[in-house]
Amino acid sequence: MTNLLGKRSLVQEAAALRGGADDPVDAVHRTCDRIDAVDPEVRAFVPEEGRRTRLLEAARRAAAGVRDPAGRPPLHGVPVGVKDIVRVDGLPTRAGSALPPEVLGGPQATVVDRLCAAGALIAGKTVTAEFAVTAPGPTRNPHNPAHTPGGSSSGSAAAVAAGMVPLAIGTQTVGSMIRPAAYCGVVGFKPSYGRIPVDGVIPNAASFDTLGCYATDVAGVALAAWVLVDGWRPEAVAGPGPRPVLGVPAGPYLERADATALRAFEEQQELLRSAGYTVHEVPVMDDFEQIVEQLFTMNRYEVARAHRDWFARFGDRYRQQTTAAIQEGRTIGDAAYEAARVRRRAFRARLAADRAAAGVDLWIAPSATGPAPAGLTTTGTSIMCLPWSNAGLPSISLPAGRATNGLPLGLQLIGGSGTDEELLHGAAGIEHVLNGEARNEDVCNRGARNEDAAGEGVRNEDGVRNEDDGRSEDGVRSDDGSGHPGGARHHDGRQGPVRAG
Repeated sequence: MTNLLGKRSLVQEAAALRGGADDPVDAVHRTCDRIDAVDPEVRAFVPEEGRRTRLLEAARRAAAGVRDPAGRPPLHGVPVGVKDIVRVDGLPTRAGSALPPEVLGGPQATVVDRLCAAGALIAGKTVTAEFAVTAPGPTRNPHNPAHTPGGSSSGSAAAVAAGMVPLAIGTQTVGSMIRPAAYCGVVGFKPSYGRIPVDGVIPNAASFDTLGCYATDVAGVALAAWVLVDGWRPEAVAGPGPRPVLGVPAGPYLERADATALRAFEEQQELLRSAGYTVHEVPVMDDFEQIVEQLFTMNRYEVARAHRDWFARFGDRYRQQTTAAIQEGRTIGDAAYEAARVRRRAFRARLAADRAAAGVDLWIAPSATGPAPAGLTTTGTSIMCLPWSNAGLPSISLPAGRATNGLPLGLQLIGGSGTDEELLHGAAGIEHVLNGEARNEDVCNRGARNEDAAGEGVRNEDGVRNEDDGRSEDGVRSDDGSGHPGGARHHDGRQGPVRAG
């Protein structure tokens, strides 16, 4: 039986491809072979006829385009999965829906322009929940196919966990990046709101929608962020630095996690304290129920308006969960929406003040309420991600142990608005602790060097209570009532310099 789990290091593959120890054509064959072997069961990718032929043509162009390794862009020849609400030239966008793809078409997304300018090859579209709301796609969790991979970025997280690609792009509105990362045992990074342009992306709720990425480690997402994020400051993630002060958000928010997640979280805190980290417990969000209500007032209002025209024409093709979200949003008036916007501004200011008063650099919390739920009818609950998405803060999920049923758990780290680089720098050190490693090397900057792994290709790995406010991902009630390198474009379309090595 084929092992569904695999591990492909983005940093190692990118270094090998740039340095010439690996070849884009070989990377394509490796990717397509792995997709052929495991995706019939995992179903992370949207089916595509002629995938290998398309990718081989692109790989040959890449291999012939830049002969000198010093001139190769940072993601030269790297296969990348892209969530199927992100428009890619030459590939239809279906957004996990039954709508005609031509209706959802449009110019290629800036995030894809940046990937391509950095030398990446688009391996294909990854499965999403319908319109990135809640109706699950067919993707299964590679750790146990009887369990959900999470959502809505289901396919992107599962594709990395299964070793099909070393990098995949997802989006988060409430919990669509961080929760699948935890469920699938990979690293998921959601930048600060607005730091990656979302043009060319089918909207969910525009006040929250944020692009992000998955890789197998922090160094991988740091390399991708260097290419994708506006105004990236590579110097801020390079070299040693003081350990961040960590804050535990005590109160009704944290109480939403189940017993398994809370036990693991306690163990993670003790591990970090033993490694020399300062961990403060900070009472916050005593009005958490009102925060949840405020977010979903805005979210549903925006979902309904994003789909106004499509739903009027094709409403009978929408799935029940998405229809429910749209219909709920239609009942929310402009005054209620504006009042919720005012409350969100107050929440953001209060959360920032609480963080500053406590001297906290990074919040830490469980990435999800527990391990991935059984079944494929739900993507789980987004509640552990909700306040941070509401505030537009950068967050990252790190693999952090396993539940008794063997499924992965995740630790979520959250930084201040715009401090994405500092978040990843801190996450690199915490990743070492979670992995039982004593060293504190500059993992975030390894992606800029060829010499650290140029000879390595793919490395394969062998081998609940779900209680919230009754809503599943993005809030629909469940059926049971429960500095761009390598020529990457800047946001204004300018080309950045090619980075050697």
